[in-house]
Amino acid sequence: MKKTTVLAATAVGVLLLAGGVYFATTSGSDDRFAQCRASQVAGGAGQLGGPFTLVDDTGATVSDTDVITEPSLLYFGYTFCPDVCPLDVARNAEAVDILQERGESVTPVFISIDPKRDTPEVVGEFASNMHERMIGLTGSEEQVKAASQAYRTYYKAHEDGSDYYLVDHSTFSYLVLPEYGFVEYFRRDLGPEDMADRIACFVNNA
Repeated sequence: MKKTTVLAATAVGVLLLAGGVYFATTSGSDDRFAQCRASQVAGGAGQLGGPFTLVDDTGATVSDTDVITEPSLLYFGYTFCPDVCPLDVARNAEAVDILQERGESVTPVFISIDPKRDTPEVVGEFASNMHERMIGLTGSEEQVKAASQAYRTYYKAHEDGSDYYLVDHSTFSYLVLPEYGFVEYFRRDLGPEDMADRIACFVNNA
């Protein structure tokens, strides 16, 4: 694991705690998804997620309601990411394919946290190369920041004056259901089969 990835993981943990949001392995009896959860957000799932406005691969401005029309798996990353993002997004795409084979439709979504380099065309090409149904989104610095803050993600660009700078960022994937909003997050060490099983539980209990 690269040093920048380790620093990002440490920093996001600090930010989540500082913001009054933490993750724990517990579930509530009044939660319709309790049997599906391996994690919980302090204060409830409603503490994460929410409206956003971004730009799709055609350059059109879209909202969360335009994008999340069925169960969706969101990931915040950047196309120049040398190792972490491609692996995580490929895992998400594989989980989506497994679910499709089981008759469940889930949309994979890639949201760039590097709008300086990730133009609509660039992010769209990246998304389509990862999965034919993946939606790629970018936007202005302000739009990206607002979407990131809604999901409590962390990112920090190390701009060094070159075109090859890296960006530290958190690596959670977020399951969002149109009727309920954010319901669960997944760590990057979860395999595609296990991810598909857990997503199916949420979808079937929705």
